[in-house]
Amino acid sequence: MLYASLFIAAASYLLGSIPTGYLLIRLFLHQDIRAVGSGNIGATNVLRSGGKKLGLVTFLLDMLKGCAAVWLGALLGSLLMPAVPLRTAEALAALCAILGHMFTLWLGFKGGKGVATGFGVFLAACPWAALAAIAVFILVLFASRYVSLASILGALSFPLFAHFFIRGTQPVAFIAVQWVAALLIVAKHHQNIRRLLAGTENRFGAKKTA
Repeated sequence: MLYASLFIAAASYLLGSIPTGYLLIRLFLHQDIRAVGSGNIGATNVLRSGGKKLGLVTFLLDMLKGCAAVWLGALLGSLLMPAVPLRTAEALAALCAILGHMFTLWLGFKGGKGVATGFGVFLAACPWAALAAIAVFILVLFASRYVSLASILGALSFPLFAHFFIRGTQPVAFIAVQWVAALLIVAKHHQNIRRLLAGTENRFGAKKTA
């Protein structure tokens, strides 16, 4: 079981590590996204630095790699660890995919903030809770125009929604990963949190990148 777990973890991490925003900006604009705007490789900086289309594609691809990691984890778990609850294998894959995005192997273990990939793993693990969380994101963004605040509150809301939407027994690892993933996303927004508290965070639509 140890080797199977390591294999699932490695496969999910490598899938999450694909730096889609970096690759898209390199391919279409011949720039290094890390040297543009906020320097983040995620969808928000790509949108602000490379335009709406590239930003949307980055979000979708980052989300899909999160979904794919959970599906892969479930498949490998059923094949390699049939005695282990499927949710546990999904949780392992979800966490490693998010870590892969945040600390990508290909960019010196520096990456994005995990919002789109986190949404992807949440969507695969519990679609209704993920949709409720994205609704929170949209409402907060509409009301405040702070992407960072919307991302933080959206991430923190998922474990709460999952508690109500998921039926049946949830393994401890599955519940723990929900909170760990949400808190990792919050932690990656530490600079944004400082700016929010200081009143210097830029609102969505502003020309200056936060």
